[in-house]
Amino acid sequence: MTPSRASTSVPALVDAAGVTHRPAGADARIVSLVPSITELLCDLGLADQIAGRTGFCIHPRETVRAIPKVGGTKDVKLDKLRALGPTHVIVNVDENRRETVEEIARFVPHVIVTHPRAPRDNLALYRLIGGLFGREEEAERLCAAFEEAWAQARADAAAREPREVLYLIWRDPWMTVGPDTYVSRMLAAFGWRTLPADSDDRYPEIDPAAYAGRVGHVLLSSEPFHFRERHVPEVEALVPGARVSLIDGEMTSWYGSRAIAGLRYLADFTRRTEG
Repeated sequence: MTPSRASTSVPALVDAAGVTHRPAGADARIVSLVPSITELLCDLGLADQIAGRTGFCIHPRETVRAIPKVGGTKDVKLDKLRALGPTHVIVNVDENRRETVEEIARFVPHVIVTHPRAPRDNLALYRLIGGLFGREEEAERLCAAFEEAWAQARADAAAREPREVLYLIWRDPWMTVGPDTYVSRMLAAFGWRTLPADSDDRYPEIDPAAYAGRVGHVLLSSEPFHFRERHVPEVEALVPGARVSLIDGEMTSWYGSRAIAGLRYLADFTRRTEG
């Protein structure tokens, strides 16, 4: 493990696995296996140092289309990744398989593990990535933008009564989000409590009909299952009396720089659907 920098004036760059990293050189070659962090790297001005990405790393579109793909988040092509010669690979606890990450660590010098669990964890994420790759000023600008959007979200939530919502992420079987998820905590910032509120399962299978009369609003996410308009009548029939709305899943589940846009999107979404 790299010696800690905690005794200096420079903040320690500690990842979600508890590993302390040293700032990288300007010649760092980064492979991101996390879609939202690929976008964050670009927004920090690091696109030229991204050597590889997954097929799910689609933002910003015109920038990432020129970056080689190394498979998916769950099925990384290790031979392709190795051939790119990365110095740093960025992974995520939820997005990537542990055994894959362990294999990558055998031939990549620096593996940075991320695991934002709540919206405000993005502040540490910005500073970690910015500090690692010499983009501290850009990271602080993102932090300021996040704090502004967060303050508005909290003010909006304080002006309304808390309410319960069913947030569906999959069909056949029907699945939702448990309270111990980033999505649930993102929605909670706007006063929405996801059901079931007492589930120990992060992504429980449910019967939507069981929530008829218990929930006033059902949200159909665009990811990982892409709910569309044709699914709205089906869910309305399963949960009679509830309002059913489509919602952009990237805005609720992507962290990194997208979280700032997500807070603004949810503020507008809340006003439109409950105003």
